[in-house]
Amino acid sequence: MSVRRRVLLVPVLLLAGCSGPAAVPAGAPATVPATTPAAEPAVPAACAERLETGRLPDWADAGFTGDTRVRHVFGTRGDIVAILFAYPLVHARGDGANNKILWVARPEPGRSEPAQRTPLVITATRDGTDSPVVRRVDGGPGPSIVDLPAAGCWRLRLDWSGRADTMDLVYRPASG
Repeated sequence: MSVRRRVLLVPVLLLAGCSGPAAVPAGAPATVPATTPAAEPAVPAACAERLETGRLPDWADAGFTGDTRVRHVFGTRGDIVAILFAYPLVHARGDGANNKILWVARPEPGRSEPAQRTPLVITATRDGTDSPVVRRVDGGPGPSIVDLPAAGCWRLRLDWSGRADTMDLVYRPASG
């Protein structure tokens, strides 16, 4: 790419980053009926796994002892965290390992008792496609093995107990 094209491309990219939220394509499948705009989780503008390796927050470290530094990804709203026991997540693993994820939901503020537990429904859409796949974790957030049908960056909509959040997870191709 020539220097002139790169110089012209920078302002275009900067302006694109200042635009409003991305529009949902017409005809995109509606997987969960909307409740109210305030109840909808924020959706990141671009598919980007926000992997962290620091300590888990107090609300997510039950059952862990000692150092709670583990790979994890927070939902966009911060209402759920995916603790990745398998990293990287791999499509069509051939190594005998599993794509094990522990889902931990943040307790609801102002609730003295937990909400009724319903399954965690994961509606995953691979970046660049509009064909979602659905996975279900019975009993709500907890331990799971989540395999997805292709390598790539996946946008997950997570629904459980009347709550919702989103996150992006990257599944890499199997090596070998």
